[in-house]
Amino acid sequence: MAFYDFYGYGKFPRYVPVAERRAKALKQARKLEKRGRVLEPVSLTGQRIASSFWGKEWCKNLESYMDFSNRLPRGRTYLRSGAVVDLRIGAGQIDALVAGSSLYEVSVRIGKLARKRWGAVTKRCAGHIDSVVGLLQGRLSETVLEALVDRRTGLFPAPKEIDFTSPARAPTPRCSAST
Repeated sequence: MAFYDFYGYGKFPRYVPVAERRAKALKQARKLEKRGRVLEPVSLTGQRIASSFWGKEWCKNLESYMDFSNRLPRGRTYLRSGAVVDLRIGAGQIDALVAGSSLYEVSVRIGKLARKRWGAVTKRCAGHIDSVVGLLQGRLSETVLEALVDRRTGLFPAPKEIDFTSPARAPTPRCSAST
């Protein structure tokens, strides 16, 4: 089928309402569950996507780069509409099964923090820990927090350190029971 056969000459594809997309995704997800795949859907409570300090700082860091100016708003829309039907977070990798115009998998891989960078972070934080008890309770000084989230020298990766695999680069969805 030619491009213009599917879209029509000079036309856009038919708009698929969120409810229709979600129903289609649930149908496909149920098929996967019948074949043995255990799904972990994402449900959003309230308006905020990130509620913890780290989650908020992670989002703020990503939003500061133009590389993600299109991906982040689209991702939020998918999350809020219930289109993220499976989310797996592991060491250096995040995999999601997303219901768009079809059910597809998206992977995000983040490389390990370089030793040199980790050394610079620890050096910058040295002497700024108020107490071990406070540290164990999750309380960090403003100086330490600034060092950890600094855009250039902190713990968060730069765009070139993040690898996305999505339908644009991997057009065949991997939705088998073994995935």
